[in-house]
Amino acid sequence: MTRYLAQRLVGMVLVFVGITVMTFVIAHVVPADPVRLYAGDNAPQSAVDALRHAWGLDRPLYVQYLRYVDGLLHGNFGTSIRTQRPVTADLRDYFPATFELSTAAILVSIVLGIPMGVASAIRRNRGLDHVIRVLSLGGISMPIFWLGLLAVAVFYAHLHWLPAAGRLSEGVQPPPRITGMYVLDSLLTGRFHTLVDALHHLVLPALVLGSGGVGMIARMARSSMLDVLAQDYIKTARAKGLRGRVVILRHALKNALLPTITIIGVTYGGLLGGAVLTETIFSWPGLGLYVVSSMLAIDFPAIMGVTLVAAVTFSVVNLLVDLLYVYLDPRIQYG
Repeated sequence: MTRYLAQRLVGMVLVFVGITVMTFVIAHVVPADPVRLYAGDNAPQSAVDALRHAWGLDRPLYVQYLRYVDGLLHGNFGTSIRTQRPVTADLRDYFPATFELSTAAILVSIVLGIPMGVASAIRRNRGLDHVIRVLSLGGISMPIFWLGLLAVAVFYAHLHWLPAAGRLSEGVQPPPRITGMYVLDSLLTGRFHTLVDALHHLVLPALVLGSGGVGMIARMARSSMLDVLAQDYIKTARAKGLRGRVVILRHALKNALLPTITIIGVTYGGLLGGAVLTETIFSWPGLGLYVVSSMLAIDFPAIMGVTLVAAVTFSVVNLLVDLLYVYLDPRIQYG
Protein backbone atom coordinates (compact mmCIF):
# COMPACT_ATOMS: atom_id res chain seq x y z
CA MET A 1 0.00 0.00 0.00
CA THR A 2 2.85 2.40 0.81
CA ARG A 3 4.42 1.74 -2.56
CA TYR A 4 1.09 2.29 -4.30
CA LEU A 5 0.51 5.58 -2.47
CA ALA A 6 4.01 6.76 -3.42
CA GLN A 7 3.34 5.95 -7.08
CA ARG A 8 0.02 7.76 -7.02
CA LEU A 9 1.53 10.82 -5.37
CA VAL A 10 4.26 10.96 -8.02
CA GLY A 11 1.59 10.64 -10.69
CA MET A 12 -0.38 13.49 -9.11
CA VAL A 13 2.73 15.69 -9.19
CA LEU A 14 3.22 14.94 -12.89
CA VAL A 15 -0.42 15.71 -13.60
CA PHE A 16 -0.08 18.93 -11.66
CA VAL A 17 2.98 19.97 -13.69
CA GLY A 18 1.26 19.11 -16.98
CA ILE A 19 -1.80 21.13 -16.06
CA THR A 20 0.31 24.16 -15.10
CA VAL A 21 2.01 24.04 -18.51
CA MET A 22 -1.20 23.63 -20.50
CA THR A 23 -3.24 26.22 -18.63
CA PHE A 24 -0.37 28.73 -18.67
CA VAL A 25 0.20 28.40 -22.41
CA ILE A 26 -3.51 28.43 -23.29
CA ALA A 27 -4.17 31.44 -21.06
CA HIS A 28 -1.36 33.44 -22.67
CA VAL A 29 -2.04 32.61 -26.33
CA VAL A 30 -5.64 33.80 -26.12
CA PRO A 31 -5.93 36.85 -28.43
CA ALA A 32 -6.87 39.27 -25.66
CA ASP A 33 -5.07 41.88 -23.62
CA PRO A 34 -5.98 41.88 -19.92
CA VAL A 35 -3.82 44.96 -19.30
CA ARG A 36 -5.72 47.05 -21.83
CA LEU A 37 -9.02 45.74 -20.51
CA TYR A 38 -8.04 46.65 -16.96
CA ALA A 39 -6.63 50.09 -17.88
CA GLY A 40 -9.53 51.04 -20.14
CA ASP A 41 -9.73 52.02 -23.78
CA ASN A 42 -8.85 55.65 -23.06
CA ALA A 43 -5.70 54.93 -21.06
CA PRO A 44 -2.50 56.26 -22.68
CA GLN A 45 -0.11 53.69 -24.09
CA SER A 46 2.58 54.71 -21.62
CA ALA A 47 0.30 53.82 -18.70
CA VAL A 48 -0.56 50.48 -20.32
CA ASP A 49 3.12 49.69 -20.86
CA ALA A 50 3.96 50.62 -17.26
CA LEU A 51 1.17 48.39 -15.97
CA ARG A 52 2.30 45.54 -18.22
CA HIS A 53 5.85 45.86 -16.88
CA ALA A 54 4.64 45.99 -13.28
CA TRP A 55 2.73 42.73 -13.77
CA GLY A 56 5.66 41.10 -15.59
CA LEU A 57 3.64 40.47 -18.75
CA ASP A 58 6.28 42.07 -20.98
CA ARG A 59 8.76 39.28 -20.31
CA PRO A 60 9.24 36.13 -22.44
CA LEU A 61 6.63 33.44 -21.88
CA TYR A 62 9.06 30.90 -20.43
CA VAL A 63 10.32 33.48 -17.92
CA GLN A 64 6.75 34.20 -16.85
CA TYR A 65 6.12 30.47 -16.45
CA LEU A 66 9.25 29.88 -14.37
CA ARG A 67 8.31 32.80 -12.12
CA TYR A 68 4.81 31.39 -11.79
CA VAL A 69 6.10 27.91 -10.85
CA ASP A 70 8.50 29.44 -8.34
CA GLY A 71 5.56 31.25 -6.79
CA LEU A 72 3.53 28.05 -6.64
CA LEU A 73 6.33 26.27 -4.81
CA HIS A 74 6.15 29.02 -2.20
CA GLY A 75 2.36 28.93 -1.98
CA ASN A 76 1.89 32.03 -4.13
CA PHE A 77 -0.68 31.75 -6.93
CA GLY A 78 -0.06 35.30 -8.09
CA THR A 79 -2.22 38.41 -7.84
CA SER A 80 -5.65 38.62 -9.41
CA ILE A 81 -5.85 41.23 -12.16
CA ARG A 82 -9.54 41.83 -11.45
CA THR A 83 -9.60 42.00 -7.64
CA GLN A 84 -5.97 43.08 -7.07
CA ARG A 85 -5.80 40.55 -4.23
CA PRO A 86 -3.62 37.44 -3.90
CA VAL A 87 -5.32 34.57 -5.71
CA THR A 88 -4.80 32.39 -2.64
CA ALA A 89 -6.86 34.86 -0.61
CA ASP A 90 -9.63 34.79 -3.22
CA LEU A 91 -9.60 30.99 -3.31
CA ARG A 92 -9.70 30.86 0.48
CA ASP A 93 -12.83 33.03 0.39
CA TYR A 94 -14.64 31.29 -2.48
CA PHE A 95 -13.70 27.61 -2.18
CA PRO A 96 -15.57 26.93 1.11
CA ALA A 97 -18.85 27.98 -0.51
CA THR A 98 -18.24 25.58 -3.39
CA PHE A 99 -17.19 22.81 -1.01
CA GLU A 100 -20.34 23.30 1.06
CA LEU A 101 -22.64 23.28 -1.98
CA SER A 102 -20.86 20.35 -3.66
CA THR A 103 -20.91 18.26 -0.49
CA ALA A 104 -24.61 18.92 0.01
CA ALA A 105 -25.29 18.06 -3.64
CA ILE A 106 -23.34 14.79 -3.55
CA LEU A 107 -25.09 13.80 -0.31
CA VAL A 108 -28.42 14.39 -2.04
CA SER A 109 -27.23 12.25 -4.96
CA ILE A 110 -26.10 9.41 -2.67
CA VAL A 111 -29.10 9.43 -0.33
CA LEU A 112 -31.54 9.39 -3.23
CA GLY A 113 -29.58 7.61 -5.95
CA ILE A 114 -28.42 4.43 -4.20
CA PRO A 115 -31.82 3.48 -2.71
CA MET A 116 -33.47 4.22 -6.05
CA GLY A 117 -30.98 2.01 -7.89
CA VAL A 118 -31.33 -0.84 -5.39
CA ALA A 119 -35.12 -0.67 -5.44
CA SER A 120 -35.12 -0.58 -9.23
CA ALA A 121 -32.92 -3.69 -9.42
CA ILE A 122 -35.03 -5.62 -6.91
CA ARG A 123 -38.23 -4.72 -8.79
CA ARG A 124 -36.73 -5.31 -12.22
CA ASN A 125 -39.15 -4.76 -15.13
CA ARG A 126 -41.98 -3.86 -12.77
CA GLY A 127 -43.80 -0.57 -12.37
CA LEU A 128 -41.40 0.87 -9.78
CA ASP A 129 -38.44 -0.04 -11.95
CA HIS A 130 -39.89 1.80 -14.94
CA VAL A 131 -40.69 4.89 -12.87
CA ILE A 132 -37.19 5.06 -11.37
CA ARG A 133 -35.54 4.57 -14.76
CA VAL A 134 -37.58 7.41 -16.25
CA LEU A 135 -36.75 9.69 -13.31
CA SER A 136 -33.06 8.78 -13.57
CA LEU A 137 -32.98 9.51 -17.28
CA GLY A 138 -34.76 12.78 -16.69
CA GLY A 139 -32.27 13.82 -14.01
CA ILE A 140 -29.35 13.14 -16.35
CA SER A 141 -30.96 14.70 -19.42
CA MET A 142 -32.35 17.96 -18.04
CA PRO A 143 -29.91 20.87 -18.44
CA ILE A 144 -28.88 22.39 -15.13
CA PHE A 145 -29.63 25.95 -16.25
CA TRP A 146 -33.19 24.99 -17.24
CA LEU A 147 -33.79 23.01 -14.07
CA GLY A 148 -32.36 25.81 -11.94
CA LEU A 149 -34.55 28.47 -13.51
CA LEU A 150 -37.57 26.18 -13.19
CA ALA A 151 -36.83 25.57 -9.52
CA VAL A 152 -36.51 29.30 -8.86
CA ALA A 153 -39.79 29.99 -10.67
CA VAL A 154 -41.69 27.29 -8.76
CA PHE A 155 -40.23 27.25 -5.24
CA TYR A 156 -39.31 30.93 -4.95
CA ALA A 157 -41.51 33.00 -7.23
CA HIS A 158 -44.68 30.91 -7.04
CA LEU A 159 -44.71 28.95 -3.77
CA HIS A 160 -42.40 31.25 -1.73
CA TRP A 161 -40.95 28.23 0.04
CA LEU A 162 -37.24 28.71 -0.55
CA PRO A 163 -34.91 31.65 -1.27
CA ALA A 164 -33.51 32.05 -4.75
CA ALA A 165 -30.06 33.54 -4.25
CA GLY A 166 -27.16 33.92 -1.86
CA ARG A 167 -26.00 31.97 1.17
CA LEU A 168 -27.84 33.99 3.83
CA SER A 169 -30.85 36.27 4.00
CA GLU A 170 -30.40 40.01 4.06
CA GLY A 171 -29.73 41.18 7.59
CA VAL A 172 -28.41 37.81 8.79
CA GLN A 173 -24.77 38.08 9.78
CA PRO A 174 -22.37 35.29 8.75
CA PRO A 175 -21.03 33.17 11.61
CA PRO A 176 -17.47 33.69 12.84
CA ARG A 177 -15.18 32.18 10.22
CA ILE A 178 -13.68 28.82 11.13
CA THR A 179 -13.95 26.79 7.93
CA GLY A 180 -15.76 29.28 5.69
CA MET A 181 -18.75 26.94 5.41
CA TYR A 182 -21.72 28.69 6.95
CA VAL A 183 -23.57 25.53 7.96
CA LEU A 184 -20.62 24.03 9.79
CA ASP A 185 -19.43 27.33 11.27
CA SER A 186 -22.92 28.13 12.55
CA LEU A 187 -23.11 24.72 14.17
CA LEU A 188 -19.66 25.01 15.77
CA THR A 189 -20.35 28.50 17.17
CA GLY A 190 -23.90 27.82 18.31
CA ARG A 191 -25.50 30.30 15.87
CA PHE A 192 -28.60 28.18 15.34
CA HIS A 193 -30.64 30.99 13.75
CA THR A 194 -27.89 31.43 11.18
CA LEU A 195 -27.69 27.64 10.77
CA VAL A 196 -31.38 27.39 9.89
CA ASP A 197 -31.11 30.29 7.44
CA ALA A 198 -27.99 28.83 5.81
CA LEU A 199 -29.67 25.44 5.38
CA HIS A 200 -32.73 27.18 3.98
CA HIS A 201 -30.59 28.80 1.29
CA LEU A 202 -28.65 25.60 0.62
CA VAL A 203 -31.62 23.34 -0.13
CA LEU A 204 -32.61 24.56 -3.59
CA PRO A 205 -29.15 24.81 -5.24
CA ALA A 206 -28.11 21.49 -3.68
CA LEU A 207 -31.19 19.73 -5.07
CA VAL A 208 -30.67 21.24 -8.51
CA LEU A 209 -26.95 20.47 -8.58
CA GLY A 210 -27.47 16.96 -7.23
CA SER A 211 -30.22 16.04 -9.69
CA GLY A 212 -27.83 14.82 -12.37
CA GLY A 213 -25.85 12.83 -9.84
CA VAL A 214 -29.02 11.13 -8.61
CA GLY A 215 -29.73 9.86 -12.11
CA MET A 216 -26.19 8.61 -12.76
CA ILE A 217 -25.83 6.95 -9.36
CA ALA A 218 -29.25 5.31 -9.57
CA ARG A 219 -28.54 3.87 -13.02
CA MET A 220 -25.10 2.61 -12.00
CA ALA A 221 -26.41 1.14 -8.72
CA ARG A 222 -29.20 -0.63 -10.60
CA SER A 223 -26.80 -2.09 -13.17
CA SER A 224 -24.33 -3.23 -10.50
CA MET A 225 -27.05 -4.75 -8.33
CA LEU A 226 -28.43 -6.72 -11.26
CA ASP A 227 -24.97 -8.16 -11.96
CA VAL A 228 -24.40 -9.06 -8.31
CA LEU A 229 -27.87 -10.58 -7.81
CA ALA A 230 -27.14 -13.00 -10.65
CA GLN A 231 -24.00 -14.35 -8.92
CA ASP A 232 -23.90 -17.88 -7.48
CA TYR A 233 -23.13 -16.79 -3.91
CA ILE A 234 -26.34 -14.75 -3.85
CA LYS A 235 -28.31 -17.78 -5.00
CA THR A 236 -26.57 -19.84 -2.31
CA ALA A 237 -27.43 -17.30 0.37
CA ARG A 238 -31.07 -17.41 -0.65
CA ALA A 239 -31.05 -21.20 -0.78
CA LYS A 240 -29.78 -21.25 2.82
CA GLY A 241 -32.96 -19.47 3.82
CA LEU A 242 -31.56 -16.03 4.60
CA ARG A 243 -34.08 -13.25 4.60
CA GLY A 244 -34.26 -11.10 1.48
CA ARG A 245 -33.22 -7.96 3.34
CA VAL A 246 -30.11 -9.69 4.72
CA VAL A 247 -29.15 -10.96 1.28
CA ILE A 248 -29.56 -7.53 -0.29
CA LEU A 249 -27.92 -5.38 2.38
CA ARG A 250 -25.20 -7.68 3.71
CA HIS A 251 -24.18 -9.71 0.68
CA ALA A 252 -25.22 -7.89 -2.50
CA LEU A 253 -25.06 -4.17 -1.80
CA LYS A 254 -21.46 -4.02 -0.56
CA ASN A 255 -20.12 -5.62 -3.74
CA ALA A 256 -22.45 -3.61 -5.95
CA LEU A 257 -21.12 -0.36 -4.49
CA LEU A 258 -17.70 -0.59 -6.15
CA PRO A 259 -18.71 0.80 -9.59
CA THR A 260 -21.12 3.20 -7.89
CA ILE A 261 -18.34 4.60 -5.71
CA THR A 262 -16.42 5.38 -8.89
CA ILE A 263 -19.30 7.43 -10.27
CA ILE A 264 -19.69 9.20 -6.93
CA GLY A 265 -15.99 10.09 -6.84
CA VAL A 266 -15.92 11.40 -10.40
CA THR A 267 -19.08 13.43 -9.84
CA TYR A 268 -17.88 14.88 -6.55
CA GLY A 269 -14.47 15.75 -7.95
CA GLY A 270 -16.10 17.58 -10.84
CA LEU A 271 -18.41 19.52 -8.53
CA LEU A 272 -15.52 20.67 -6.34
CA GLY A 273 -14.02 22.37 -9.36
CA GLY A 274 -16.91 24.83 -9.35
CA ALA A 275 -20.53 24.39 -10.41
CA VAL A 276 -20.56 27.31 -12.85
CA LEU A 277 -24.20 27.25 -13.98
CA THR A 278 -25.71 26.49 -10.59
CA GLU A 279 -23.61 29.08 -8.77
CA THR A 280 -24.44 31.69 -11.42
CA ILE A 281 -28.18 31.03 -11.32
CA PHE A 282 -28.36 31.09 -7.51
CA SER A 283 -25.73 33.83 -7.05
CA TRP A 284 -23.73 31.41 -4.94
CA PRO A 285 -20.33 32.99 -4.22
CA GLY A 286 -18.18 29.97 -5.01
CA LEU A 287 -15.42 29.04 -7.43
CA GLY A 288 -17.85 28.79 -10.35
CA LEU A 289 -19.02 32.38 -10.00
CA TYR A 290 -15.46 33.50 -9.33
CA VAL A 291 -14.04 31.89 -12.43
CA VAL A 292 -16.83 33.27 -14.65
CA SER A 293 -16.04 36.80 -13.48
CA SER A 294 -12.32 36.10 -13.96
CA MET A 295 -12.84 34.82 -17.50
CA LEU A 296 -14.82 37.93 -18.45
CA ALA A 297 -11.95 40.05 -17.12
CA ILE A 298 -9.30 37.81 -18.78
CA ASP A 299 -7.80 37.36 -15.32
CA PHE A 300 -5.03 34.83 -16.06
CA PRO A 301 -3.77 34.25 -12.49
CA ALA A 302 -7.28 33.68 -11.14
CA ILE A 303 -8.24 31.32 -13.98
CA MET A 304 -5.09 29.27 -13.49
CA GLY A 305 -5.59 29.21 -9.73
CA VAL A 306 -9.09 27.77 -10.07
CA THR A 307 -7.88 25.26 -12.66
CA LEU A 308 -5.11 24.01 -10.39
CA VAL A 309 -7.44 23.74 -7.39
CA ALA A 310 -9.91 21.76 -9.49
CA ALA A 311 -7.16 19.42 -10.71
CA VAL A 312 -5.80 18.81 -7.21
CA THR A 313 -9.21 18.17 -5.65
CA PHE A 314 -10.17 15.82 -8.48
CA SER A 315 -6.94 13.85 -8.07
CA VAL A 316 -7.32 13.64 -4.29
CA VAL A 317 -10.93 12.45 -4.55
CA ASN A 318 -9.94 9.75 -7.07
CA LEU A 319 -7.17 8.57 -4.72
CA LEU A 320 -9.62 8.35 -1.81
CA VAL A 321 -12.02 6.35 -4.00
CA ASP A 322 -9.28 3.86 -4.85
CA LEU A 323 -8.46 3.45 -1.17
CA LEU A 324 -12.13 2.94 -0.39
CA TYR A 325 -12.15 -0.02 -2.78
CA VAL A 326 -9.88 -1.91 -0.39
CA TYR A 327 -12.33 -1.44 2.46
CA LEU A 328 -15.31 -2.56 0.39
CA ASP A 329 -13.51 -5.54 -1.16
CA PRO A 330 -10.53 -6.93 0.84
CA ARG A 331 -9.56 -9.05 -2.19
CA ILE A 332 -8.28 -5.89 -3.89
CA GLN A 333 -4.60 -5.32 -3.28
CA TYR A 334 -2.40 -2.47 -4.48
CA GLY A 335 1.31 -2.53 -4.93
